[in-house]
Amino acid sequence: MDVVITAQIEDLIKSALEEDIGAGDLTTLSTVPPEAQGKGLFRAKRDCIVAGLFLLQKIFSFLDERMQVRCLCRDGDRIAKGSVVAEAEGPVRALLMGERTALNFLQRLSGTATLTRRYVDAVKGLPCKIIDTRKTTPGLRTLEKYAVRMGGGTNHRLGLYDAALVKDNHIVAAGSIDQAVKNIRRQAPFMARVEVECADLKQVQAALDAGADVIMLDNMGTKEMAEAVRLINKRAWVEASGGITLERLREVAEAGVDFISVGALTHSAPAVDFNMKITASAAPKS
Repeated sequence: MDVVITAQIEDLIKSALEEDIGAGDLTTLSTVPPEAQGKGLFRAKRDCIVAGLFLLQKIFSFLDERMQVRCLCRDGDRIAKGSVVAEAEGPVRALLMGERTALNFLQRLSGTATLTRRYVDAVKGLPCKIIDTRKTTPGLRTLEKYAVRMGGGTNHRLGLYDAALVKDNHIVAAGSIDQAVKNIRRQAPFMARVEVECADLKQVQAALDAGADVIMLDNMGTKEMAEAVRLINKRAWVEASGGITLERLREVAEAGVDFISVGALTHSAPAVDFNMKITASAAPKS
């Protein structure tokens, strides 16, 4: 999958490098001669779904334009423990100064992709998609949502600007579900979808009457979800949200919902451990 590295992602990489290197790498600049060349091998220390490889070339190029990265697999691939996923070759100083930043991105994004795949696999064979939420690390949303896609998941809205989601506080502020939806329809582009969060069947009916495009069943029991799906009867898409665990996932999907949103994909995914080992230094290439 070809990925465009936006200016926002470039700034994020630069900020991460500056945070780590600061005024200079005291150890590397003292121990490694500037002419030393080497190759760094990025290896997975556990089975995982890899994500973030597309960032490696940019990370090391910021440190030295002579750096060359070769990816041995693609983001979204299932990787076995011990597999080398990429090689970075060039000045050893650049390898060492970029090592931690590269690993941080790779480990975090691969963790999100790996956890997402577990959720996706749990509903395999059912017409239900696993989607993410806005519960992301500040500044990392674009990358974390990319990692969700690499794990086989689907992105919910990117931010407050690309879809309308009426939650409990909006309903209180507007006075009713109907009024909230009417207000949005007057303000939003006609192509924008409107979703309404519902806590019970009474609110589900109100959202249907208001013409919601998507109805979110928030923290409902599985039996009540199934009743809501029958009530909606394909007049709107149905999303289940709140308190969704891996153990409960399949029974929720079997209730007939179209989407299950899981905040844990981005706010609680454990990082996947990778390391980078440098082969023996060599003389600079002529």
